[in-house]
Amino acid sequence: MSEKNEAENTETMADALKSVETVHIGDTVKGEVLAVEDKQLVVGIEGTGVEGVVPLKELSTQPIDDIRSVAKVGDKLDLVVISTIGKDKENGQYLLSKRRLEAQKVWKEIQAKFDAGETITAPVTSVVKGGLVVNAGVRGFVPASMVEDHFVEDLSQYKGQELEFKIIEIEPSENRLILSHRAIVEAGKAEARKEIFAKIQPGDVVEGKVARLTNFGAFVDLGGVDGLVHVSEIAFDHVDKPSDVLKVGQDVKVKVLAVDPERDRISLSIKATLPQPWDDIDEKAPAGSTLTGTVKRLTSFGAFVEVFPGVEGLVHISQISHEHIATPQDVLKEGQEVQVKVLSVDPDQHRLALSIKALQERPEGMEEERPSRNNNSRGEGRPRRNNSRNEHTKIPAEYQQDDSGFSLGDILGDALKDAAKGAEDNDK
Repeated sequence: MSEKNEAENTETMADALKSVETVHIGDTVKGEVLAVEDKQLVVGIEGTGVEGVVPLKELSTQPIDDIRSVAKVGDKLDLVVISTIGKDKENGQYLLSKRRLEAQKVWKEIQAKFDAGETITAPVTSVVKGGLVVNAGVRGFVPASMVEDHFVEDLSQYKGQELEFKIIEIEPSENRLILSHRAIVEAGKAEARKEIFAKIQPGDVVEGKVARLTNFGAFVDLGGVDGLVHVSEIAFDHVDKPSDVLKVGQDVKVKVLAVDPERDRISLSIKATLPQPWDDIDEKAPAGSTLTGTVKRLTSFGAFVEVFPGVEGLVHISQISHEHIATPQDVLKEGQEVQVKVLSVDPDQHRLALSIKALQERPEGMEEERPSRNNNSRGEGRPRRNNSRNEHTKIPAEYQQDDSGFSLGDILGDALKDAAKGAEDNDK
Protein backbone atom coordinates (compact mmCIF):
# COMPACT_ATOMS: atom_id res chain seq x y z
CA MET A 1 0.00 0.00 0.00
CA SER A 2 1.37 3.39 -0.97
CA GLU A 3 1.97 5.99 1.63
CA LYS A 4 -0.77 8.11 0.01
CA ASN A 5 -3.42 5.36 0.28
CA GLU A 6 -2.38 4.57 3.82
CA ALA A 7 -2.79 8.20 4.77
CA GLU A 8 -6.23 8.34 3.17
CA ASN A 9 -7.36 5.21 5.07
CA THR A 10 -6.05 6.61 8.31
CA GLU A 11 -7.95 9.84 7.70
CA THR A 12 -11.18 7.94 6.90
CA MET A 13 -10.96 5.90 10.10
CA ALA A 14 -10.23 9.05 12.09
CA ASP A 15 -13.27 10.73 10.60
CA ALA A 16 -15.38 7.68 11.47
CA LEU A 17 -14.12 7.62 15.04
CA LYS A 18 -14.69 11.36 15.28
CA SER A 19 -18.30 10.93 14.12
CA VAL A 20 -18.92 8.24 16.74
CA GLU A 21 -17.72 10.54 19.43
CA THR A 22 -20.31 13.11 18.41
CA VAL A 23 -23.18 10.87 19.73
CA HIS A 24 -23.97 11.82 23.31
CA ILE A 25 -26.66 10.89 25.80
CA GLY A 26 -29.59 13.28 25.38
CA ASP A 27 -28.91 13.93 21.70
CA THR A 28 -31.75 13.81 19.22
CA VAL A 29 -30.78 11.65 16.24
CA LYS A 30 -32.29 10.18 13.11
CA GLY A 31 -32.39 6.39 13.03
CA GLU A 32 -33.12 4.05 10.10
CA VAL A 33 -34.77 0.75 10.97
CA LEU A 34 -32.42 -2.07 9.99
CA ALA A 35 -34.28 -4.95 11.63
CA VAL A 36 -37.58 -5.55 13.41
CA GLU A 37 -37.39 -8.05 16.23
CA ASP A 38 -40.10 -9.20 18.67
CA LYS A 39 -39.18 -6.84 21.47
CA GLN A 40 -37.02 -4.19 19.83
CA LEU A 41 -35.89 -2.37 16.70
CA VAL A 42 -32.33 -2.28 15.48
CA VAL A 43 -31.54 1.06 13.89
CA GLY A 44 -28.59 2.71 12.26
CA ILE A 45 -27.86 6.20 13.53
CA GLU A 46 -27.49 8.39 10.46
CA GLY A 47 -24.17 10.14 10.02
CA THR A 48 -22.41 8.06 12.65
CA GLY A 49 -21.89 4.60 11.22
CA VAL A 50 -23.05 3.01 14.46
CA GLU A 51 -26.19 1.18 15.50
CA GLY A 52 -28.58 1.38 18.39
CA VAL A 53 -31.66 -0.42 19.66
CA VAL A 54 -35.15 0.85 20.48
CA PRO A 55 -36.94 -1.41 23.04
CA LEU A 56 -40.66 -1.96 22.51
CA LYS A 57 -41.59 0.05 25.61
CA GLU A 58 -39.59 3.01 24.26
CA LEU A 59 -41.40 3.11 20.93
CA SER A 60 -44.53 5.05 21.88
CA THR A 61 -46.36 6.77 24.70
CA GLN A 62 -49.34 4.57 23.81
CA PRO A 63 -49.51 0.81 24.53
CA ILE A 64 -48.32 -1.36 21.60
CA ASP A 65 -49.43 -4.96 21.12
CA ASP A 66 -47.51 -5.72 17.90
CA ILE A 67 -44.21 -3.99 17.21
CA ARG A 68 -44.60 -4.59 13.47
CA SER A 69 -47.75 -2.47 13.44
CA VAL A 70 -45.72 0.67 14.19
CA ALA A 71 -42.40 0.14 12.35
CA LYS A 72 -40.88 -1.67 9.40
CA VAL A 73 -37.42 -1.97 7.85
CA GLY A 74 -36.43 1.24 6.13
CA ASP A 75 -38.48 3.57 8.35
CA LYS A 76 -36.65 6.60 9.59
CA LEU A 77 -37.44 7.65 13.15
CA ASP A 78 -36.61 10.63 15.31
CA LEU A 79 -34.99 9.26 18.46
CA VAL A 80 -33.27 10.44 21.60
CA VAL A 81 -30.17 8.80 23.00
CA ILE A 82 -30.89 7.66 26.57
CA SER A 83 -27.82 5.54 27.41
CA THR A 84 -24.98 3.38 26.19
CA ILE A 85 -25.40 -0.38 26.36
CA GLY A 86 -21.87 -1.64 25.91
CA LYS A 87 -18.54 -1.18 24.19
CA ASP A 88 -19.33 -3.42 21.25
CA LYS A 89 -19.99 -0.72 18.67
CA GLU A 90 -20.74 -3.23 15.91
CA ASN A 91 -23.73 -4.80 17.78
CA GLY A 92 -25.36 -1.61 18.91
CA GLN A 93 -23.77 0.77 21.31
CA TYR A 94 -26.71 3.03 22.16
CA LEU A 95 -30.13 2.67 23.73
CA LEU A 96 -32.60 4.91 21.93
CA SER A 97 -36.15 6.07 22.59
CA LYS A 98 -38.92 7.40 20.42
CA ARG A 99 -41.37 7.53 23.35
CA ARG A 100 -39.32 9.97 25.36
CA LEU A 101 -38.94 12.28 22.42
CA GLU A 102 -42.72 12.25 22.02
CA ALA A 103 -43.08 12.83 25.77
CA GLN A 104 -40.91 15.91 25.58
CA LYS A 105 -43.23 17.29 22.95
CA VAL A 106 -46.30 16.32 25.04
CA TRP A 107 -44.88 18.02 28.13
CA LYS A 108 -44.39 21.21 26.14
CA GLU A 109 -47.99 21.04 24.86
CA ILE A 110 -49.37 20.40 28.36
CA GLN A 111 -47.27 23.21 29.76
CA ALA A 112 -48.67 25.56 27.13
CA LYS A 113 -52.24 24.53 28.05
CA PHE A 114 -51.50 24.96 31.74
CA ASP A 115 -50.14 28.45 31.12
CA ALA A 116 -53.23 29.32 29.06
CA GLY A 117 -55.64 27.92 31.64
CA GLU A 118 -56.92 25.24 29.24
CA THR A 119 -58.06 21.72 30.11
CA ILE A 120 -57.06 18.35 28.70
CA THR A 121 -59.01 15.18 27.92
CA ALA A 122 -57.48 11.78 28.61
CA PRO A 123 -58.53 8.17 29.33
CA VAL A 124 -58.27 6.58 32.76
CA THR A 125 -55.88 3.65 32.42
CA SER A 126 -55.87 2.27 35.95
CA VAL A 127 -57.08 2.68 39.50
CA VAL A 128 -54.43 2.80 42.21
CA LYS A 129 -54.44 3.42 45.92
CA GLY A 130 -55.38 7.02 46.44
CA GLY A 131 -56.63 7.88 42.97
CA LEU A 132 -56.65 7.37 39.21
CA VAL A 133 -53.87 7.07 36.63
CA VAL A 134 -54.56 8.64 33.23
CA ASN A 135 -52.69 8.61 29.92
CA ALA A 136 -52.31 12.17 28.73
CA GLY A 137 -49.41 11.28 26.44
CA VAL A 138 -47.52 11.19 29.69
CA ARG A 139 -48.60 9.67 32.98
CA GLY A 140 -51.02 11.80 34.94
CA PHE A 141 -52.40 11.24 38.43
CA VAL A 142 -55.81 12.24 39.81
CA PRO A 143 -56.04 12.11 43.63
CA ALA A 144 -59.24 10.52 44.94
CA SER A 145 -60.30 13.85 46.42
CA MET A 146 -60.12 15.43 42.97
CA VAL A 147 -62.26 12.89 41.11
CA GLU A 148 -65.73 14.27 41.98
CA ASP A 149 -67.27 17.01 44.11
CA HIS A 150 -68.43 14.32 46.54
CA PHE A 151 -66.90 11.21 48.08
CA VAL A 152 -66.65 8.23 45.72
CA GLU A 153 -66.24 4.90 47.47
CA ASP A 154 -65.49 2.76 44.39
CA LEU A 155 -63.17 4.36 41.82
CA SER A 156 -63.08 1.29 39.57
CA GLN A 157 -66.09 2.61 37.67
CA TYR A 158 -63.85 5.23 36.05
CA LYS A 159 -61.37 2.81 34.46
CA GLY A 160 -61.53 3.12 30.67
CA GLN A 161 -63.53 6.35 30.78
CA GLU A 162 -62.25 9.40 28.93
CA LEU A 163 -62.64 12.45 31.15
CA GLU A 164 -61.87 16.14 31.04
CA PHE A 165 -59.31 17.42 33.54
CA LYS A 166 -57.95 20.67 34.86
CA ILE A 167 -54.16 20.79 35.18
CA ILE A 168 -53.33 21.37 38.84
CA GLU A 169 -49.58 20.83 38.89
CA ILE A 170 -46.97 20.13 36.21
CA GLU A 171 -43.26 19.33 36.64
CA PRO A 172 -41.75 17.69 33.53
CA SER A 173 -38.32 17.20 35.12
CA GLU A 174 -39.95 14.93 37.71
CA ASN A 175 -42.56 13.46 35.37
CA ARG A 176 -45.16 14.93 37.72
CA LEU A 177 -48.61 15.77 36.38
CA ILE A 178 -51.50 16.27 38.84
CA LEU A 179 -54.98 16.57 37.38
CA SER A 180 -58.49 17.28 38.70
CA HIS A 181 -61.84 16.18 37.32
CA ARG A 182 -63.61 17.67 40.33
CA ALA A 183 -62.70 21.16 39.15
CA ILE A 184 -64.44 20.44 35.83
CA VAL A 185 -67.56 19.14 37.61
CA GLU A 186 -67.71 22.16 39.90
CA ALA A 187 -67.23 24.59 37.03
CA GLY A 188 -70.00 22.88 35.07
CA LYS A 189 -72.37 23.01 38.00
CA ALA A 190 -71.56 26.66 38.62
CA GLU A 191 -72.47 27.51 35.04
CA ALA A 192 -75.61 25.37 35.17
CA ARG A 193 -76.55 26.95 38.51
CA LYS A 194 -76.21 30.40 36.99
CA GLU A 195 -78.48 29.47 34.08
CA ILE A 196 -81.08 27.77 36.26
CA PHE A 197 -81.34 30.62 38.76
CA ALA A 198 -81.71 33.03 35.84
CA LYS A 199 -84.79 31.29 34.45
CA ILE A 200 -86.50 29.33 37.23
CA GLN A 201 -89.46 30.96 38.95
CA PRO A 202 -91.77 30.07 41.86
CA GLY A 203 -94.73 28.16 40.50
CA ASP A 204 -92.74 26.41 37.76
CA VAL A 205 -93.21 22.65 37.47
CA VAL A 206 -89.97 20.92 36.44
CA GLU A 207 -88.47 17.45 36.38
CA GLY A 208 -85.47 16.34 38.38
CA LYS A 209 -83.68 13.37 39.85
CA VAL A 210 -83.39 12.49 43.54
CA ALA A 211 -79.75 13.14 44.42
CA ARG A 212 -79.66 12.65 48.20
CA LEU A 213 -82.00 11.67 51.02
CA THR A 214 -81.85 13.01 54.57
CA ASN A 215 -84.10 12.75 57.60
CA PHE A 216 -85.63 16.16 56.86
CA GLY A 217 -86.17 15.84 53.13
CA ALA A 218 -84.87 14.99 49.68
CA PHE A 219 -82.42 16.91 47.50
CA VAL A 220 -83.45 16.87 43.86
CA ASP A 221 -80.97 17.59 41.06
CA LEU A 222 -82.54 20.01 38.59
CA GLY A 223 -79.62 19.75 36.17
CA GLY A 224 -76.70 21.22 38.08
CA VAL A 225 -78.55 22.68 41.05
CA ASP A 226 -80.03 20.75 43.96
CA GLY A 227 -83.36 21.87 45.36
CA LEU A 228 -84.83 20.68 48.65
CA VAL A 229 -88.15 18.91 49.01
CA HIS A 230 -88.94 19.10 52.71
CA VAL A 231 -90.41 15.92 54.16
CA SER A 232 -93.74 17.72 54.60
CA GLU A 233 -93.83 18.43 50.85
CA ILE A 234 -93.29 14.86 49.66
CA ALA A 235 -96.87 13.59 49.93
CA PHE A 236 -100.27 14.57 51.27
CA ASP A 237 -100.23 11.76 53.80
CA HIS A 238 -97.69 11.68 56.61
CA VAL A 239 -94.14 10.58 55.70
CA ASP A 240 -91.84 9.51 58.55
CA LYS A 241 -88.69 9.23 56.47
CA PRO A 242 -88.11 10.33 52.86
CA SER A 243 -86.40 7.00 52.19
CA ASP A 244 -89.74 5.28 52.85
CA VAL A 245 -91.17 6.67 49.61
CA LEU A 246 -88.21 7.89 47.52
CA LYS A 247 -84.99 6.39 46.15
CA VAL A 248 -81.73 8.01 45.03
CA GLY A 249 -81.75 8.28 41.24
CA GLN A 250 -85.55 8.33 41.03
CA ASP A 251 -87.05 10.73 38.49
CA VAL A 252 -89.59 13.08 40.06
CA LYS A 253 -91.77 16.00 39.05
CA VAL A 254 -91.58 18.96 41.41
CA LYS A 255 -93.13 22.39 41.77
CA VAL A 256 -90.90 25.35 42.65
CA LEU A 257 -92.06 26.96 45.88
CA ALA A 258 -89.30 29.53 46.42
CA VAL A 259 -86.01 30.64 44.87
CA ASP A 260 -83.20 32.29 46.84
CA PRO A 261 -80.14 32.90 44.59
CA GLU A 262 -78.21 34.70 47.31
CA ARG A 263 -78.39 31.68 49.61
CA ASP A 264 -78.19 29.27 46.68
CA ARG A 265 -81.46 27.62 47.70
CA ILE A 266 -84.50 26.34 45.88
CA SER A 267 -87.52 25.02 47.77
CA LEU A 268 -89.52 22.35 45.97
CA SER A 269 -92.68 20.31 46.43
CA ILE A 270 -93.61 16.92 45.05
CA LYS A 271 -97.09 16.82 46.55
CA ALA A 272 -98.00 20.11 44.84
CA THR A 273 -97.78 18.26 41.51
CA LEU A 274 -100.09 15.45 42.65
CA PRO A 275 -103.88 15.43 42.36
CA GLN A 276 -105.39 17.50 45.16
CA PRO A 277 -106.87 15.34 47.95
CA TRP A 278 -110.14 17.25 47.93
CA ASP A 279 -110.70 16.88 44.17
CA ASP A 280 -113.96 14.96 43.54
CA ILE A 281 -114.43 14.60 47.30
CA ASP A 282 -118.22 14.78 46.91
CA GLU A 283 -117.95 11.68 44.72
CA LYS A 284 -115.45 9.87 46.92
CA ALA A 285 -117.24 10.73 50.15
CA PRO A 286 -120.89 11.56 49.47
CA ALA A 287 -123.20 12.34 52.38
CA GLY A 288 -124.46 9.12 53.90
CA SER A 289 -121.47 7.03 52.87
CA THR A 290 -119.40 4.98 55.30
CA LEU A 291 -115.62 5.32 55.33
CA THR A 292 -112.67 3.93 57.25
CA GLY A 293 -110.32 6.52 58.66
CA THR A 294 -107.55 7.15 61.16
CA VAL A 295 -107.78 9.49 64.13
CA LYS A 296 -105.11 12.13 63.47
CA ARG A 297 -105.84 14.76 66.13
CA LEU A 298 -107.92 15.04 69.28
CA THR A 299 -109.23 18.36 70.56
CA SER A 300 -111.63 19.43 73.26
CA PHE A 301 -114.48 19.69 70.76
CA GLY A 302 -113.93 16.55 68.72
CA ALA A 303 -111.65 14.34 66.65
CA PHE A 304 -110.14 14.91 63.23
CA VAL A 305 -110.19 11.72 61.21
CA GLU A 306 -108.21 11.24 57.99
CA VAL A 307 -110.37 9.35 55.50
CA PHE A 308 -108.13 9.85 52.45
CA PRO A 309 -104.47 10.97 52.26
CA GLY A 310 -104.63 14.68 53.00
CA VAL A 311 -108.37 14.69 53.68
CA GLU A 312 -109.52 15.08 57.29
CA GLY A 313 -113.05 15.39 58.56
CA LEU A 314 -114.37 16.46 61.95
CA VAL A 315 -116.19 14.08 64.26
CA HIS A 316 -117.73 16.51 66.71
CA ILE A 317 -117.74 15.39 70.36
CA SER A 318 -121.50 14.98 70.14
CA GLN A 319 -121.02 12.52 67.27
CA ILE A 320 -118.50 10.24 68.93
CA SER A 321 -120.79 8.22 71.18
CA HIS A 322 -124.43 7.91 72.17
CA GLU A 323 -123.30 8.11 75.76
CA HIS A 324 -122.05 11.28 77.38
CA ILE A 325 -118.27 11.77 77.23
CA ALA A 326 -116.33 14.60 78.81
CA THR A 327 -113.53 14.69 76.23
CA PRO A 328 -112.80 12.78 73.01
CA GLN A 329 -109.72 11.34 74.73
CA ASP A 330 -112.07 9.32 76.93
CA VAL A 331 -112.87 6.93 74.06
CA LEU A 332 -110.45 7.68 71.22
CA LYS A 333 -106.70 7.85 70.74
CA GLU A 334 -104.53 9.19 67.95
CA GLY A 335 -103.68 6.58 65.33
CA GLN A 336 -106.83 4.58 66.05
CA GLU A 337 -108.72 3.25 63.03
CA VAL A 338 -112.44 4.03 63.08
CA GLN A 339 -115.53 3.68 60.92
CA VAL A 340 -117.30 6.96 60.20
CA LYS A 341 -120.43 8.07 58.41
CA VAL A 342 -120.35 11.19 56.26
CA LEU A 343 -122.94 13.65 57.51
CA SER A 344 -122.16 16.46 55.08
CA VAL A 345 -119.49 17.41 52.58
CA ASP A 346 -118.43 20.86 51.39
CA PRO A 347 -115.83 20.58 48.56
CA ASP A 348 -115.36 24.36 48.25
CA GLN A 349 -114.56 24.85 51.94
CA HIS A 350 -112.73 21.52 52.29
CA ARG A 351 -114.99 20.36 55.09
CA LEU A 352 -116.34 16.97 56.03
CA ALA A 353 -118.72 16.46 58.94
CA LEU A 354 -118.41 12.89 60.19
CA SER A 355 -120.09 10.71 62.80
CA ILE A 356 -118.99 7.60 64.64
CA LYS A 357 -122.13 7.11 66.69
CA ALA A 358 -124.32 7.10 63.57
CA LEU A 359 -122.90 3.65 62.82
CA GLN A 360 -123.53 2.37 66.35
CA GLU A 361 -126.75 1.08 67.84
CA ARG A 362 -128.41 3.34 70.38
CA PRO A 363 -128.32 1.73 73.84
CA GLU A 364 -131.67 0.36 74.87
CA GLY A 365 -133.74 2.83 76.86
CA MET A 366 -131.66 5.85 75.81
CA GLU A 367 -133.80 8.71 74.54
CA GLU A 368 -133.04 10.24 71.20
CA GLU A 369 -131.31 13.61 71.51
CA ARG A 370 -133.33 16.68 70.71
CA PRO A 371 -132.33 18.38 67.46
CA SER A 372 -130.38 21.58 67.64
CA ARG A 373 -132.45 24.77 67.95
CA ASN A 374 -130.18 26.49 65.45
CA ASN A 375 -132.11 26.68 62.22
CA ASN A 376 -128.88 26.37 60.21
CA SER A 377 -127.83 23.09 61.82
CA ARG A 378 -128.76 19.84 60.24
CA GLY A 379 -130.36 18.06 63.14
CA GLU A 380 -127.22 16.35 64.35
CA GLY A 381 -127.87 17.35 67.96
CA ARG A 382 -126.16 19.74 70.33
CA PRO A 383 -122.67 18.96 71.57
CA ARG A 384 -122.15 17.73 75.10
CA ARG A 385 -120.99 20.29 77.60
CA ASN A 386 -117.26 20.60 78.01
CA ASN A 387 -116.58 20.19 81.75
CA SER A 388 -113.58 22.46 81.56
CA ARG A 389 -115.35 25.82 81.89
CA ASN A 390 -112.15 27.81 81.83
CA GLU A 391 -110.87 26.24 78.62
CA HIS A 392 -111.05 28.44 75.57
CA THR A 393 -112.40 26.21 72.84
CA LYS A 394 -110.72 27.16 69.60
CA ILE A 395 -112.58 25.97 66.52
CA PRO A 396 -110.67 25.76 63.20
CA ALA A 397 -111.84 28.40 60.74
CA GLU A 398 -113.04 25.84 58.23
CA TYR A 399 -115.52 24.50 60.80
CA GLN A 400 -116.83 27.82 62.12
CA GLN A 401 -119.45 28.44 59.43
CA ASP A 402 -123.07 27.41 59.69
CA ASP A 403 -123.05 25.02 56.73
CA SER A 404 -120.45 22.71 58.28
CA GLY A 405 -123.09 20.53 59.81
CA PHE A 406 -122.45 22.17 63.22
CA SER A 407 -123.08 25.79 64.06
CA LEU A 408 -120.81 27.82 66.28
CA GLY A 409 -123.76 27.96 68.68
CA ASP A 410 -123.91 24.14 68.70
CA ILE A 411 -120.23 23.91 69.60
CA LEU A 412 -120.10 26.70 72.17
CA GLY A 413 -123.73 26.74 73.31
CA ASP A 414 -123.39 24.86 76.61
CA ALA A 415 -120.20 26.68 77.48
CA LEU A 416 -121.95 30.01 76.98
CA LYS A 417 -124.93 28.91 79.10
CA ASP A 418 -122.61 27.83 81.90
CA ALA A 419 -120.94 31.23 81.81
CA ALA A 420 -124.35 32.98 81.95
CA LYS A 421 -125.52 30.82 84.85
CA GLY A 422 -122.33 31.57 86.73
CA ALA A 423 -122.93 35.31 86.28
CA GLU A 424 -126.48 34.99 87.63
CA ASP A 425 -125.25 33.14 90.71
CA ASN A 426 -122.72 35.86 91.37
CA ASP A 427 -125.43 38.55 91.16
CA LYS A 428 -127.44 36.74 93.79
